[in-house]
Amino acid sequence: MSTAGRTTATDGAPQPATLAPLSGPGQQPWNRQRLRSNNEWLLLERLRRHGPLSRAQLARDTGLSKPTVSTALATLELAGLAREAGRFAPERGRTAVLYETDPAAGHVLGLDIGRARLRVAVADLSGCVVARRDLPNRGRSANAVADAVVAAAREAIAEAGLPGTAVAHTVAGTPGVWDERRRSVRLAASLPGWGRPGLFDRIADGLGTTVTVANDANLAAVGEYTYGAGAGSRLFVYLLVGTGLGLGVVKDGELLTGAHGAAGELGLLRLPGCTSTTNTNTGTTLEETVSADAVVRTALDLGMRRPLTAEKVFTRARLGEPAAVEAVRQEVDRLGYVLAVVAALLDPDVVVLGGGIGRSADLLLRPLEQALYERSPLRPRLEPSRLGQDAVLLGAVATALEAARPEVFERRTAPVPG
Repeated sequence: MSTAGRTTATDGAPQPATLAPLSGPGQQPWNRQRLRSNNEWLLLERLRRHGPLSRAQLARDTGLSKPTVSTALATLELAGLAREAGRFAPERGRTAVLYETDPAAGHVLGLDIGRARLRVAVADLSGCVVARRDLPNRGRSANAVADAVVAAAREAIAEAGLPGTAVAHTVAGTPGVWDERRRSVRLAASLPGWGRPGLFDRIADGLGTTVTVANDANLAAVGEYTYGAGAGSRLFVYLLVGTGLGLGVVKDGELLTGAHGAAGELGLLRLPGCTSTTNTNTGTTLEETVSADAVVRTALDLGMRRPLTAEKVFTRARLGEPAAVEAVRQEVDRLGYVLAVVAALLDPDVVVLGGGIGRSADLLLRPLEQALYERSPLRPRLEPSRLGQDAVLLGAVATALEAARPEVFERRTAPVPG
């Protein structure tokens, strides 16, 4: 169940694909109560994935007897986990009552903490977003950013008409890698001061809910696999290119994070023979060569004038401005190298281009395919993100739901003491 103040490692979201198998209720020694609980969980999951269903359909699908199904459904109704969803009148036979899960039985919170923007979403147990906030990140210190996240989350929870205790689980997406021993984020250069221990405990305390911290590219991959362009792929890669460079990998519905949670941190690789633009004592990182800032630097070197953003460069490239077109061509060349490395290491069937740069997929995808084909015989399918700027946020929601559903079930079906 959710524990207040603890951290651990679009309206109407579309129907999700199935991620790695859900964990059931907490494992305990066998007893009659545990058997009943397992039956209830089995029926609840069947309703979630395939409902609305009748008692007879549930009995056929699960192999449970009709009396067992009726008893379990009565328990689920009493616990507020399932509800009647109407009636089905066949051509012959008696009218059957249909049942479905009650999405309002619990809620989750997804957080996307980025250098430029903070995004917050409250979703019910069906994954439907019932309230959200999207605001510029104006925090001048790490504490200020954490407090702004808490304030935005509280506003969204209030807008949804929920008490704070209604949130069963929170997942926060952030650049960098969560370090459980230090209880902080490492390698988050795009958010100065973000590696200081205690920040996510501060967020958890402010929200009064469990907060799981995850890398933003990993969550974007989960979001795109669950709701978007990666659904159904055997090995899917989400390439996040924006203020930074990150990679999320989903294999057979399971997120691959590596031995220390740092799988996909391609942007940290230092290139030989190049000096960093931010630290002259180190080599240029791959992130510095392909991120949004790199597009702006290239455009400035080619004669474009400030104020300038990567988005403006792409907009002017669409209009045919020579310097902007050349800046985009150089970005394609560098990203083509990244894709060739990814293809050689992982052999994915799909690579989704996301992040701020990914919003210009109309300019990038076809030349990127050509750049990849010139470097590698391996040719994964390239796709634009279907979730756009919401990929990390919806990935956080999907991840929170995986934890919250069994937590809510346990809490609502637990025997009353005494």
